[in-house]
Amino acid sequence: MTIDIGSVVKARYKTGSYVGTIKEERGKFYLVEILAVLKHPQQGDLHHPKETEDVFFHERRALAQHEKANIPKTAVSAYMDTVPDYSDSLRAAVQQLKHDLEQQPASRYQELALANVETLKKDYFK
Repeated sequence: MTIDIGSVVKARYKTGSYVGTIKEERGKFYLVEILAVLKHPQQGDLHHPKETEDVFFHERRALAQHEKANIPKTAVSAYMDTVPDYSDSLRAAVQQLKHDLEQQPASRYQELALANVETLKKDYFK
């Protein structure tokens, strides 16, 4: 299936995954407008996953509804399902991230990541 301007797509961006629409083609990238969150980004340093020593432990937010991001074409594919509501999808993605973290063995990474998730929940769902 070809991906044209206006197509609804699944787009992977850093460690998150989203549903969006193609707004522009920009060489090796698409400009994607975010409509829903499929997977919330992981917490911490992207270049040193799950590490806490000698790294800056980032709070990673999901892309916002209608935010536009340049995403490599290789990280974009057709999305054929119904587009979920942004708020509902964000809530589900945060819950899944929290669940996944709680299933991991206790560690400093788990502790910091869960703390970030709680902060994000308070901010996202005021």
